[in-house]
Amino acid sequence: MQRTPTSARAAICSWLSIAIVASRAAPAWAQAEAALPPWHEGVPEARKQAALELFMQGRDLHRRMVLGDAKKKYEEALALWEHPDLRFYLGRVLKMMGMPLLAYENLRLSLRWGPASLDPEDHEEARALMKELVERELAVVEVRCDEPGAAVLLDGRPWFVGPGSARRFVTPGEHVISARKEGYFPLVEPVVVLAGAQASGALTLSVDGIVTVRRWAAWKPWAVVGAGAGLGLAGAVLRWKADEHLEAAEQRFEETCTSNCAPTTTDTTSRGLTESRVATGLFIAGGATLAAGAVLVFLNLPRTYRSEDRGGVELRIVPAATGAIAGLSARLSF
Repeated sequence: MQRTPTSARAAICSWLSIAIVASRAAPAWAQAEAALPPWHEGVPEARKQAALELFMQGRDLHRRMVLGDAKKKYEEALALWEHPDLRFYLGRVLKMMGMPLLAYENLRLSLRWGPASLDPEDHEEARALMKELVERELAVVEVRCDEPGAAVLLDGRPWFVGPGSARRFVTPGEHVISARKEGYFPLVEPVVVLAGAQASGALTLSVDGIVTVRRWAAWKPWAVVGAGAGLGLAGAVLRWKADEHLEAAEQRFEETCTSNCAPTTTDTTSRGLTESRVATGLFIAGGATLAAGAVLVFLNLPRTYRSEDRGGVELRIVPAATGAIAGLSARLSF
């Protein structure tokens, strides 16, 4: 929907003439009571006249489809006077030039003073154009990060600092969400979002830490070593007792027998021999257990590596809400 040149000039001239008449023709007390729209406040009449001339030049270029030059004229006019009609026409030409993000922003600004910002026809057209942009030419990315001090970036540009959340219109396609914080793994996550869709999710950062692990609890191999040492010690004690018993048996034999006595086996001798054999077995078992424990101690030496849990992004892709155009999209729960 486009205005004819005559109606466009009539509209722009009408709001300019109102300002001129109100400021020059009315008495001072009437001017004080005049309810001029907020975009007239603090703007000298000379700047309004210059903005009108630039607008009409841009409108003529727009009508002749010289879009690049029309855009420049509208922007020059806006530099002189922030007016909703200028935002509206700039938004229209930006949409025709294939610049949906800038078009949406200018159309949104044209409505920032409410329904009275534009005449009813243009107000309706502005909202229709914004809805069309949201559904066909734009996408929404919405992210939450609960990590205090984490810098969140979108496509390499600073976005916000956690904890908090933000949402932004983007062009359809692949975008990169990243987050950084000292002492944490940097997070980089690409996301592809189509026109009319919204990607919503939460960022999770993980500490960039050194992790030390063992095969078993540290005490277990040493328990085996202790068991081997215990067996060896028991064997040594039993060997000492065996030697005592054998010595006592030999001494008793020498005391009670003459040179013609034949050697006999006494209970003390038998006990000493048995203890000696058991002690030898304990030495063997203790040595084997001790060796096994030493191997287990070696195998259980701590291994150190960096944590592999580097956080991530959980995203949901849903249709972008169009019921509240100026509010970007409805917030989803995570």
